[in-house]
Amino acid sequence: MKNALTIDVEDYFQVENFRGIIPYSDWDKFELRAENNTDKLLNILKNHNVRATFFVVGWIAERCPGLVKRIHASGHEIACHSYGHMLIYKQQPEEFRQDIRKAKKILEDIISDKVIGYRAPSYSITKNSLWAFDILCEEGFKYDSSLFPIHHDKGGLASAKRLPHYIECKNGVKLWEFPISTIQLFGQNIPFSGGGYLRFLPYNFVKWAGNQLINQGIPLNIYIHPWEFDPQQPKINAGMLNNFRHYINIDKNEQKLKRLLNDFEFVPIKDLYA
Repeated sequence: MKNALTIDVEDYFQVENFRGIIPYSDWDKFELRAENNTDKLLNILKNHNVRATFFVVGWIAERCPGLVKRIHASGHEIACHSYGHMLIYKQQPEEFRQDIRKAKKILEDIISDKVIGYRAPSYSITKNSLWAFDILCEEGFKYDSSLFPIHHDKGGLASAKRLPHYIECKNGVKLWEFPISTIQLFGQNIPFSGGGYLRFLPYNFVKWAGNQLINQGIPLNIYIHPWEFDPQQPKINAGMLNNFRHYINIDKNEQKLKRLLNDFEFVPIKDLYA
């Protein structure tokens, strides 16, 4: 079965776990490491003959247009991960619209191609921001990958469907939704397929969970970030929980990714959408 490999191109200082101590206004004060880290991932994917979807933050694309061009020229999909990496439920609808419109235009101008996919920062389409789907449809997006059917303190919608499905928007357009992969155990949706969950869990469990979904006919949606492959990144002290979430097993993540690429078949989301 073909599965989706998705890469959220953001930098280490832009993550929500650090938002309390690194505001948006301070981003330009930090060393930009996303370009080199993403190039590292591009080389790994090339060596494994794998194409992926890169959800790029517009702020990064504006400063690293050459990176966006290299991703696109390598046969990968460019999709939108907002401009300012702000939680949707902390925005007003018009503020959200302007953010995604700005990011989409920047990306399309760089690659001279359409951007049809979107992913919310920190999976922040929740019960309090379902209005975002209608705006995504109105702004020309064809699919979304923002729903994470789990309980989480920053994002997630535990009641969301776990399977790929269509969302009916107010303008009559159907938006295809490709949720982040979870496995059901003891009546609960258990995350395993990306971010800190992927780094924390033993690989054998990740492989077992992935095969369970595939055996049910459900394609995987795996997500990673370039900063998760950068053990030398500057250390930010954001408190015990946030530091644990951010830094756990970063030094082991490259080998885990390579095992995933060997054990599963991956394509960009747009291939599954088509």
